[in-house]
Parts: sequence; structure tokens; C-alpha cells
Amino acid sequence: MFPRVTAVLVAHHGGDHLRRSLEAIRAQHRAPDALVVVLTEADAEAREMAAASSPTHIVELSQRRSFGEAVRAAERVLDEPGSDADALWLLAEDTAPAPEALERLVATLETAKSVAVAGPKLREWDEPDRIASFGRTITRFGRSVALVSDELDQGQHDGLSDVLGLDPAAILVRHTVWRALDGFDPALPTVDDALDFSIRARLAGHRVSVVPDAHVVFAAVGVVGPPADARARGSRRRLRAARAAVLHRRLVYAPAVVVPVHWLTFLPLAILRSIRLLLVKSPGAIIGEFTAAFATMFSGMRVARARRQLKAARTTGWSAIAPLRMPPDEVRRRRQHAAEARRARARGRKEELQFLGTGGGWVLLGSIVASVALFSWLLSASGLRGGGILPLSNGLDALWRNAAYGWRDIGAGFVGAADPFAGLLAVLGSLTFWAPSFALVLVWLLAVPVATLGAWFAASRLTERGSVRAVAALVWGLAPPLLVALADGRPGAVIAHMVLGWLAFAVFGAATSWAAAATASLLFAVVVAAAPSLAPALLVAWIVGLVVSGRAAVRLAGLPLPALVLFAPLVITQFGRGTPLALIADPGLPLDSAVPTPWQLALGFPGAPWGDWAAFLGDGSAVDPKLLLTLLVVPLIIAALAAVLAPGIRSAVLSLGVALLGFATAVAAALVAVAVAGPQAVQVWTGAGLSLMWLGLTLAAVIALSALRRGGAVLAWLVAAAVVAAVLPTGLGIATASTEIAPAADRTLPAFVGAEAAADPRVTTLRIQPEADGSIRATLERGAGTTLDEQSTLDQTLEEMSESEEELAEVAGNLASRSGFDPDAAIREFGVSFVLLAPPAGDDRAGAATTDRARSALDGNAALTAVGETDFGTLWRFTAAEPDAPAAQIPPAAGLTGVITAVQLIVLGAVLLLSIPTGIGREADRRPAERRPRKQRGSSTGRAAVETADAADATDAADAADAPDAADAPDAADPEASPPADEPPADDPPTDEPATDEPATDEPAAEPTERSSETKGDDDAR
Repeated sequence: MFPRVTAVLVAHHGGDHLRRSLEAIRAQHRAPDALVVVLTEADAEAREMAAASSPTHIVELSQRRSFGEAVRAAERVLDEPGSDADALWLLAEDTAPAPEALERLVATLETAKSVAVAGPKLREWDEPDRIASFGRTITRFGRSVALVSDELDQGQHDGLSDVLGLDPAAILVRHTVWRALDGFDPALPTVDDALDFSIRARLAGHRVSVVPDAHVVFAAVGVVGPPADARARGSRRRLRAARAAVLHRRLVYAPAVVVPVHWLTFLPLAILRSIRLLLVKSPGAIIGEFTAAFATMFSGMRVARARRQLKAARTTGWSAIAPLRMPPDEVRRRRQHAAEARRARARGRKEELQFLGTGGGWVLLGSIVASVALFSWLLSASGLRGGGILPLSNGLDALWRNAAYGWRDIGAGFVGAADPFAGLLAVLGSLTFWAPSFALVLVWLLAVPVATLGAWFAASRLTERGSVRAVAALVWGLAPPLLVALADGRPGAVIAHMVLGWLAFAVFGAATSWAAAATASLLFAVVVAAAPSLAPALLVAWIVGLVVSGRAAVRLAGLPLPALVLFAPLVITQFGRGTPLALIADPGLPLDSAVPTPWQLALGFPGAPWGDWAAFLGDGSAVDPKLLLTLLVVPLIIAALAAVLAPGIRSAVLSLGVALLGFATAVAAALVAVAVAGPQAVQVWTGAGLSLMWLGLTLAAVIALSALRRGGAVLAWLVAAAVVAAVLPTGLGIATASTEIAPAADRTLPAFVGAEAAADPRVTTLRIQPEADGSIRATLERGAGTTLDEQSTLDQTLEEMSESEEELAEVAGNLASRSGFDPDAAIREFGVSFVLLAPPAGDDRAGAATTDRARSALDGNAALTAVGETDFGTLWRFTAAEPDAPAAQIPPAAGLTGVITAVQLIVLGAVLLLSIPTGIGREADRRPAERRPRKQRGSSTGRAAVETADAADATDAADAADAPDAADAPDAADPEASPPADEPPADDPPTDEPATDEPATDEPAAEPTERSSETKGDDDAR
């Protein structure tokens, strides 16, 4: 009987695509017997075009529907099929068939009676000589892949016939089979709809075939299948749909007893896949991963309906589709080709830094020589003392405990948030786990080389001239804020200066790399943790960066996130106290310093007046130190200001804006005092702001000097020479060890206490230190002494004494004077075992008198036994002290400790994973074309797809982690390559439910062309 073919055309958008498709249908050599046009949310123009084509039926839907639902609506207006030969031709407005397409598709159904679904060769709409898609299959473990896609059509695949599945565009399906299988699964609206239908047709005893000489051009605008949107948002939508499709297929195909197991694994798998997405630099797909998991887990009765439909139509076992799957060798070959393509893209788009070729090696060597010259007296030290430096805790457990929310073991002790700086110290101490305090020595020795290299790499983003890069590195590595911080013993300021250059380098690369953006966010957190006073300026710079970075803002958006998570407990506590300004207090040991004048701050010197030039020149010098220092710094300032005259005004303005923010931060810091050290209020140090100012000036000078065609190198070295001369007194002071810091052992208490601490780590010492005003300062120190990681800005910025501190002050005051006070209270309340009378804070008479009075009172106290004089002061011991005093032990951890620590570790771990380079090449540049480097401009078509493919190939390398039974993982960002579904075994006997685990197949899987010839021959014989 002559078959009746009904063409079903679904239209969403109308326009030229619909017009061309209607013309192609009218031009068919074998015209369809009926035409049903389904219009969804159509406009008047689309209605007119549909009516002009004289269709048999026009079905209008008021809401946008999926392709399968639209075909289902059209099928309801049709009569019952007259025979098994009647067929439906499923078309969309963006599928324009060649004139002979339907004729050849119908011929396939007529000559091969077992073929139920026939599909054409889909070609690109704008490039008809390229294959868009031609057949679809799955891997051994269920990952959906296209047999052929994005290839030049040279007839190389015309021998292909039998396939496992098809794409839905322009397929011809027997009407009776469509009704028997109830069409496409409504739970698969865009991805894997025709693949799932084809698999069900195969299990129902039918064949699915492609027709190589039936050609259809396909635009992929989203009417049928996912839209080919190259933007990141479109890619994320395809990812979400693909993941939801595979999870749904997994529940539908699995045996009933295994369905609950799969259901329970969806969320753990989403977490594991999210980690992998971070590694392959596709963080945008993580939300879709969880959305797909939740949507499938709570999809109502969709899974049950699909399972009933599969069971009702199935007549053969899963072994029927086993030979049609893609062999593992072919999967591996495709991965290798994808990896080679990634490497080729990486080689073609890589911007060489030319580290050795542009003098980077000499810069590194010079910085090491400078560091050795400055700190030769520190090379054999195992620790530091002086200024704001204290030893670190000896045990890694203590280091990391002090970095978490919980008990703050300072003074009388309290429960509260840790300073993020303590976490930074924990990381440094862990690097030298055998001697954590040695990490501070390494910081001092590596400060100049690390800062120098950071500036060199940051300058490499702005210029290719080696001399300008070297000068920028020299100017930054010997900047006054760094040298003064090294001389004063300010570890937080030193670390902040070391990292700022690297932060600039990472931010410059964040526009084209998720890894660089994640690295920048970690460095941002390090800078803010080491110098909280920089947070307002850096946040302002971040907001400006978001505004001017265009599409690249998506990578910069999360820059402050790690810092925010680390500071959140501290922020909540300080705001709860009503002291938000205390958040900018310098972490570590409070260290007071003289406040520079605004003129001196403008020159970038936070320390001694006018860079200590007055002392260096001597009192009788005729040279004005103020004028001399100004003349030495002015060349750098002039070079920075000249950047506005160079090409690229945006970079110049941003660099000078950073300098202005740094100067404003320094000026504001000079006016704020939020910490307390004894009776004195300690102002926020101005050097952190000046480091930011110096960075802005250095980068602006790089822009100006690199723009000079002639004489740029000479002027650059003149600027560098002037800066080196400006810091000469500070540098000589460091080199001659005439500074506050010096080598020291890793303890702050006498050796006698240290010996006791070896047996009793919580042994407590009451330190009494006379102050210059005649008062005394009492503190509790446990173990070998107070450590740097124990310091807390919550304690230092407390405006009023706590109840415990008042009790401690009463105990210390009575011990330091003759009274009838019972000293046993010190043991009962605080677990004190020793009393140390430290030297007075000043050399005045009041301090000395207080010391004598306290010594007499302590000597006359019968409850104390004198130990003797030590390097740290006079030591006494309580005769009634007991080891492991209960009052000295650490209280149980606070309930919030685990929760806060877990959240912080999850966020930091995710960012750290994202920051790890994967070697897959650079990512798509999100900046507008006019703001990219000239050699990167040009057509941006497909860049998002390239980025997606990179993530897909990298994710595909860890397939086995995606399913409980080692199922293949999908390409992370391939909209067609769905994540794995659990495949039934090849030799499964006919049962009501498919099995899940697939054993290793013994027979070799045949190639599609070989299978097609064998199967077709059987049909011909029949």
C-alpha cells in the first residue's frame, strides 16, 4: 500500500527560517500527503506564512511547548493511521530539507520493513557543506555522543545506515510506532528526546536508520533540540538540560530495586562533579548540576510514567542495542583528538612572558643578592624577635586551632572569632612544620625576591620591554613601605606588600582565565588578612573593575568572596559590639609608631621622619632632608603622572586611581586608633596604604616609560636609581642590624618555664610588667609563652575590661604590693604556676620604682618561691601549684566552631580547586573585542563553545567517578554528550526491567557501517 506521509512543522519564531522551510517543503519531489503547522506564541506574520502554505491543519498553542509536546498536539488532530506504512515527518521552522529528502526517507521505510525511524543527514544552515549531526549513540556506560558532527561533508560517512539513535530534527517515523511508544518522553523536552525514543523503538523490536543521501539544513535555533547559543548563558542551559536528561534516563532504565540507590546518589554525585567542574574551570555549570539533580529527584510521576511506557513496549532485551554502542577504543581516540586540539589552541593563543629573554632571571638573581646583603645577619637564625614579632606555636594542632573560631588563648581567655591573619600564619607555619617559627625568618629573607618577582610579572601585563619590567621590579622590591615594615618587625605589612604585586598580576589575567580569577581571590584574601586597613580601598577598586571590565566581570564578581567568608565571624562580632571600625586594626602584636606628616606620606615613607635622612646626614649637614627626599621621589611621581599622556588612558587612570586610594588609606589610618597596648592607644599603621599607593605609582610609571620610543630605558633606570637612593638610610640600617628585630629563640618565657611546658603544655605564667606611668600590666601566658598566632584583634580593640580581666588585674595588683591578699586565688581562678616580673616598659623613675615595689612584695610572699633572674625578668613559682591545673586547660570547643570552620574550608577549597591550572589552554576572553590585545581581536564566534569544549574534555577524563557502578562521566559542558546512564548488560535475558551493571563484553563491537550492511541485508532477504 502506498504510504501516507504527514509533515508536522513546529514554528516558534517565524521569520526567514520559517519562510525557507515552507518553501523547501513545497519543493519536495515526493510531496507530503498532509501538512500540519503547529504555531506556539506565533505573531501575525508567522500566521500569514503558515496560512499561505495551505496546510491541512493549523494548530495554535498559546504557550511555548517543547518539540515533542507540539508534535503530540498536532498528532491529536490526525486520523488513525491506515497502515503500518503511514509515517510522520517531524520538521521545525529551522529545518529546510533538500528537494529529494522526503523521497529518500520514504524509500528507506518502504524497502526495510523493520526500520521504524529514519533520519537525514543534518547540515549547517549557513554552511551546507558541513555536517551538523548524523546519528547518535551511547558509550558502554550510557554517555550520549554524536556519531558525526561538525565535519566537512565529503561522503566519508555515506556508508552509515543502522544507528542506535537520532537527533529529532526532520526524522521520519512510522505513525503506528509513534503511537505505540507514545511519542517523545515529556520529561526530556530538549536533550536526548529522540535518542530515548530510538532506544525504546529498538527495545520494541524495530530498527533505527540514517539516510546519507537525504539532506536537511538545520539552524539549531532551539525549536527542536537545544539552541546553538555560543554565549556562556546558553552553554549553562544546555549543561543543565543534558544533566537532567541523563539522570532521568538513569532512573528509567535501571531495575526497580536499583532506582532508590541511584536516587540517593544524585546529590553526592553532584558534589563530586562540582569539584571536577572547578578543576576544569567551569564553575558556571555547578548551579545547573544541583538544579538538574533536584529537578530529577522531585520530578513527580515522570519517572514512573516513563518506566511504565518502556515496560509496555519492550519486546527484546538490552543486548539488542549492545553492538550499536560506541566502542571504548573509539571513545579513547576521540578524547585523544580533543586533547590534541586543546593543546593546539593553547599553543596558538599563548602570550609568552619571556621570563629569561626579557631579563627576568637577572631580576630574580639581583633581588636574591639584595636580600642577602640586607639580612646576612639573619641567615643562621631559627626565629625572630622584636617589633611586632612573636614566635609561632610549636605544634600544628595549636596553629590551626588558633586559626579557627573558638577559644582565644590570650589574657584570661574568651570564645570568639579568629583573625584571618592567624590562618595565614597557620599556613606559613605548616610549611616549616618542623620549626613553625622559622617560617617568619623565611618571610624576612624572601620578602624582597618575592615582591620583586610579583612586580615583574605584573609589569609584564603592561609592557614587553625588559628594561621597564626590571625597573618596576626594582622600584617595588625596594619600596619604602616594605623596607620600613621589615625594619620595624611588622609581619602583616610585609606579607601584604609581598602579595600585592602578585594580586595585580592575577587580576590582569582574570579577564581570560577562571584559574587567574580564583588565584586573585585567594591573594585578595591574603592581602586583606595581613592588612585589613586595605579592605575599603581594595573593595572600591574591585567595584570600579566590575564596572569597566564588561563581560569579564563575571570572573571578577567573586573576588572578595574568600575574604568575606574568612572575615564574616569577626565582622559579626565587631558589629555586635558596636565597634565596626575595629575591623581595620592591624593583626598580630599591637605596635605603635610615629605618625608621619601628609607630605611624608605623599612621598611613600611611613617610618622615621623623612626616611631617616636627618640621622644619616648628621646634625651639621647643610642639606635639608625633606628637600632631598622629595627630589629623589619626584621622578617616580612625574613618570606616573605622565601615564595619562600615553596610549591606553584607561590603564593609566586605573593605576593612578589605585595610587590615590592607597594615599587616602594612609592618611585615614594616621587618624584612627582602634587597638590598645597597655595604657596606649595604637594607631593603624600607614604603611599598608602606602604600599598600595606605591603599587599604583609603579604601574603608572610602567605605562608611561614603555610608551617612550626613545630614551625610555635611560629614564627608567634614572627613576630606579633615585628610588634606591631614597631608601639608602633605611637599607643601611637593616643591613647593619640597627633595627628593632633580631634573631631569637622560639620562646618568650624563661627556659625554666619552657622545661615545665615540655611536661605540662598548659603551664600558666602571670607576667607583670611595670608601665612608664607607674601602673602595671598583667597578662597570662601559657606553655612556652605567648605566640603570634594567639593574638586577637577582638582582645586588642576591646573598649572595656571583661570580668575575667578585672579579676586578673586585682590578683596582679595585690601580688605586686604588700597586702593581706590570699594568693591561692590566682591558682584557683587562673591556674597560675609562675609569676614573671618583666623589665619596665620605659627607663623613667616611675617604672623603676614600680619594679622595686613589686619585687619586694613578691619576695616577701610566702606562697611564692624565687626561681631567679632570667633574660626575661625575675621569676617566682607558686609552691602550691599543681601540674595540669584544671583552670589552665582549654575549655571544650564552641558549638559554632565546626560549622564555621566547615563553611570556610568548603569555600576556600572550592576556590583553591578553581585556581589550579589544568593545562587545557586559555579560556575564552570575555572582554569586548575593542579592549582585547590586537592579536586577539577578530571573530569571537564560537569562543564560548571552545571554552565549553575544553571543560568537557577535561571532565571526561574522570568518567568512572560519576556513577556508583563506575559509569562513564559525561563531557562536562557538551550539550549533546549527556552524563552517563547505567547500562544494562549486553547478554540480559528478556525481563520486565533492564539490568544495571554491564560486564566486560567478550565479543568485539562492530563498526556502524559493518552493522548496517549486515542488518539491511537481513531485511532485504525478508
